[in-house]
Amino acid sequence: MIDFWLAAGLLLLVALSFLLIPVLRERRAQREEDRTALNVALYQERVAELQSQQAEGVLDAAQMDSGRAEAARELLADTEGVAPARVSHLGKPLPLLAAVLVPVLGLGLYLHFGASDKVELTREFAQAPQSMQEMTQRLERAVAAQPDSAEGVYFLGRTYMAQDRPADAAKMFERAVNLAGRQPELLGQWAQAQYFADNKKWSDKVQALTDEALKADPKEVTSLGLLGIAAFEGERYQDAIDYWNRLLAQLPPQDKSREALQGGITRATEKLQASGGKVAQAPATKAAALLKVRVDLASELKAKVQPGDSVFIFARATSGPPAPLAAKRLTVADLPVTVELGDADAMMPQLKLSNFPEVQLVARISRAGQPTAGEWVGRSGPLASSTTAPQTLTIDSPDK
Repeated sequence: MIDFWLAAGLLLLVALSFLLIPVLRERRAQREEDRTALNVALYQERVAELQSQQAEGVLDAAQMDSGRAEAARELLADTEGVAPARVSHLGKPLPLLAAVLVPVLGLGLYLHFGASDKVELTREFAQAPQSMQEMTQRLERAVAAQPDSAEGVYFLGRTYMAQDRPADAAKMFERAVNLAGRQPELLGQWAQAQYFADNKKWSDKVQALTDEALKADPKEVTSLGLLGIAAFEGERYQDAIDYWNRLLAQLPPQDKSREALQGGITRATEKLQASGGKVAQAPATKAAALLKVRVDLASELKAKVQPGDSVFIFARATSGPPAPLAAKRLTVADLPVTVELGDADAMMPQLKLSNFPEVQLVARISRAGQPTAGEWVGRSGPLASSTTAPQTLTIDSPDK
């Protein structure tokens, strides 16, 4: 903070100079006025002396005029170059008072409205923390300085969980949800922290949070893992196996937690078998949908489009939400082209091609780059989302 205060001090000196320079100039002008008044008094004294000598008969009229002229020349020489006196309407007290009040008022306003705490935090975060406790203290000060930052609140909650402070973490995740909205990941983190804060006791609140998270995103990993833990602790081993298998399917092959998760599934399987139960076979996974379509432009339209016009190719459910289930964006210059639309191109996790039995293919040209409205369009008839045969789609009609 030293460099900041040095810079502030220099700016303050510049501001004060605008107030003090006029005062110094006024003092200089006063000195010049005093010198002029002295010269005038000396001139008058010299003239009086000449008049006295003339009255005594020492000087005649010619000598008197010569002496008066000499005194006048000396007065003019002494006063030459002196600027005319300036009239000040402010006086001396007001600028001096302002010179005192400006720094005091500026400091007060900065301490009230300024961001010295944020400047200090920025300097601290530029250096790596030496311990987890130091990192926690930094995050706490950051949240205090920026209480509306959902990201800061979220990371503080994660830090509290790492320090085995689930009650504090639950408060932070609840706060993050209020700031950023009820996002599935935040709901899952909140539910997990609340579960451990309640000493691993399942509650209606935790159930509601996990239900809401999985409804918005069936692949939300924290909720799946938590439900598996709760099921295992409640000796509902088949449920634990099912939840953990769903979680295992979401983890990448190189994820280090896969080994621990697989170990939990193995232990749940052993306990289920030891109690006389039998592991239920997981339902067959629905095959991922993949549609292959060749898109071309009608010959009569080639002179009416431009190479840079956007081309949106998408599939949407014939009975269901109007939003595209899978989409790709190209340009007219790419036509003709063959593309694949599948579950990997889903716009939202819960809206996949494989979740809808029948879809329609659409290709739209939009000069403005808007996927919902354009100049020309081509549409297919209804077809099954499980179709494997290549499809052909021609853009040939005005988009109405």
